[in-house]
Amino acid sequence: MVPSDKQRYTILVADDSEMNRSILRSMLEESYDIIEAEDGLQAVALLQQMEQEISLVLLDIVMPNMDGFDVLSAMNKYEWITSVPVIMISAENTREFIERAYDMGVTDYISRPFDMMVVRRRVINTLMLYAKQRRLANMVNEQIYQKEKVNNLMISILSHIVEFRNEESGLHVLHIQTMTELLLKSLMRKTDKYKLDRETINLISNASTLHDVGKIGIPVEILNKPGKFTPEEFAVMKGHSQMGADMMKEVPFQDEPLVKYAYEICRWHHERYDGRGYPDGLVGEDIPISAQVVALADVYDALTSERVYKPAHSHEKALAMILNGECGTFQPLLLECLVESSDIIQREMAVDTVARGDQRIIENTATELAQYEELSSADRTLHILEYERSKYRFFMDMSKDILFEYTCDPPMLALSPWGARRLGLEESIVDPHVGGRLQDQVGPQELSDLLRHTTPEEPIVEYRCQARLDGQIRPVLITSQAMWSSDEPPQYTGAIGKVAECEEEDAL
Repeated sequence: MVPSDKQRYTILVADDSEMNRSILRSMLEESYDIIEAEDGLQAVALLQQMEQEISLVLLDIVMPNMDGFDVLSAMNKYEWITSVPVIMISAENTREFIERAYDMGVTDYISRPFDMMVVRRRVINTLMLYAKQRRLANMVNEQIYQKEKVNNLMISILSHIVEFRNEESGLHVLHIQTMTELLLKSLMRKTDKYKLDRETINLISNASTLHDVGKIGIPVEILNKPGKFTPEEFAVMKGHSQMGADMMKEVPFQDEPLVKYAYEICRWHHERYDGRGYPDGLVGEDIPISAQVVALADVYDALTSERVYKPAHSHEKALAMILNGECGTFQPLLLECLVESSDIIQREMAVDTVARGDQRIIENTATELAQYEELSSADRTLHILEYERSKYRFFMDMSKDILFEYTCDPPMLALSPWGARRLGLEESIVDPHVGGRLQDQVGPQELSDLLRHTTPEEPIVEYRCQARLDGQIRPVLITSQAMWSSDEPPQYTGAIGKVAECEEEDAL
């Protein structure tokens, strides 16, 4: 019996005894795919490469290079222990060892000599337990996703009611949301003053769609008047900020961040940095950053959109008017963000249609959705990544070059087989900067510093140094590309590269 006839689970057996590995393989290989590690170092390397495919680890304690507890330390450090269960199988039966293993996260402990039925039963129980936990987690995630989906839908409906009453297409809401997101991402890259992160940016962007909800209370004849307002009419129109804020005050769940940001935006998105806005005449940083950003986005979209009382201005004209102070005063740092994001803002506004709103929802929820289907897009992505990794390994194995791949988390260096032999190093090195052996062979701690100071736009580094090749010190050229994440801001995740031997004169 195995937990599911639809999936063949992969078990990693980590034991320095070939006989023990052979016994466990013979017990389990009929129902499971077995991979083996001869010591803790190999086990960690396999986990780093195949964490998504390994369903269970059978782990010995006493092993060379890294023992079982060192492997557990690495699994806890890199959070593999949360997704990959461990059964400790060892002849060490003291209470101290067993308690320490459980404290470090093992699911079960089997003493040697072991019984075949006991091993099989406990393997099945562990796999079934983790499969059940994953199903429960997916159910919770599905419920959260559905709740968020409904919330976003209700916000969208309410904001579009306002636009419909205002005789506009609904694009204004999408434009404000898009531009708010772009400006906040740019601001996050510039400063940590406002404690912005991806979740906060998403909340403020969603709340921005409610900025004009108070216009529901404005008479239609004023709201859609084609000519200039009289002072009395303008006073009525300005009341929409207070009306929107009052509406947000009546919303339940006042402690929710979304309601807080919606209130700020509704009330203060017509304030100006010099204090000449309304309704409260706030000055500078007294205006919440959510309202400051939406104010700038609102002005830009008003300038570049056709209204009943004016034609649309060009992107360039709108930018010039804002920067010249013709539309009020804005925070200088936000104006820098506007200029630096100018090209992408123009591009996004040009393609933004009602379908763009659907695309935004898809982009924001794709990661969550991927968990829910039996063969999810996340699974397919993992299969594709593993296929690409297999091709990469093949070419590394065939290459007569010194190729390398470095990952920051976990810190691990993988060398091509040929390169490892020439450098006199292992093919997989955990924590390569610890102990100094890598520096003894290759030397360049400076290379790591140079890679970390690259950018996603310019990730290539060339570095000349000395390396020990085939036991002799030789000049080499290391060409490397830093790898950056897609986060905002991007994070340095590692590097790939090649070490090429130089002629003496080339090294000068």
